Amino acid sequence: MLRTRIIPVLLLSKKGLVKTVKFGKGKYIGDPINAVKLFNDKEVDELVILDIDAAKEKRKPDFTAISDMVSEAFMPVAYGGGITEIEDIKKMFSIGVEKVIINSAALINLDLIKEASIIYGDQSIVVSIDVQKNFWGKYQIYSHAGINPVHKDAIEFAKAAAAAGAGEIIINAVDLDGMMTGYDTNLIAKIAPHVSVPVVACGGAGSLHDLKAGYQAGASALAAGSLFVYHGPHKAVLINYPSQQQLKELFN
Repeated sequence: MLRTRIIPVLLLSKKGLVKTVKFGKGKYIGDPINAVKLFNDKEVDELVILDIDAAKEKRKPDFTAISDMVSEAFMPVAYGGGITEIEDIKKMFSIGVEKVIINSAALINLDLIKEASIIYGDQSIVVSIDVQKNFWGKYQIYSHAGINPVHKDAIEFAKAAAAAGAGEIIINAVDLDGMMTGYDTNLIAKIAPHVSVPVVACGGAGSLHDLKAGYQAGASALAAGSLFVYHGPHKAVLINYPSQQQLKELFN
C-alpha cells in the first residue's frame, strides 16, 4: 500500500454510475457494480462511492444497492450521501462500508461527527466539504451536492470538523469537478496546513502529474473521478488506474 493513497470516486444517480461537470447533471457512464469489479482488478488503494441525489432529495441512502456494491469490492470502501444520523452510520458499517463520508449533515450538526467518532473511532469518520469560488473570488462552502451556499469559512470549518472528531477531510473543488485541468492547489494549500488530520483532494485531476501537484500542495491523499473512468482526448468511458510501479515512480 502506498503512503499516498490514490482513490477513485464513483458517483451514483438513479442506481447508475454517472459523471458530472461542476456538479451539474450527471452523464450516465455505466453500471456501478461492474465498475467496482474492474477496479478490483486494478488493485486500487480505496474506493469512494457518493450518492449525489440523496441529500438533494432529502432521503436515506439506498442501503441495498450499497451493500451489493460493497460485497463485490476487494478494497476498502467509503460511502457518502444521505447520512444524517447515528443509525445510518451504524447500518453502513454493518453492511461492510469501512468509512462514512458526511457532508451536508456535518454543516448543520458537528455533534453528529463527535458522537460517531466516539462510538466508531475517528479513522472511520470523514467530513467532505464542497468549496466553490463566489462572485467576488472568495471560497464559499456549499451543501446538498453544491446547491446551497453556506456562510462558513472553509478553513475554520475544516478545523472545527477535525476537532469534532473527523479522521479525514475531503476538500472538493466544485469549480473544477470534471474539468480534468488539475486540482485547485491554492485551496489545498490554504486548508491542509491548518488541520490536524489528513486532507483528501478532490475535483479536477486529469493526469498523473495533477496527482503529484495535489500531493505537493499538501494533500495526504488524492481522489478523482474522471481521471479513472475516462480515457483519451475524446473521453471514452474506460475504467483505468495507474500501476503500482507508475505511482511509485511518480511519488519518489
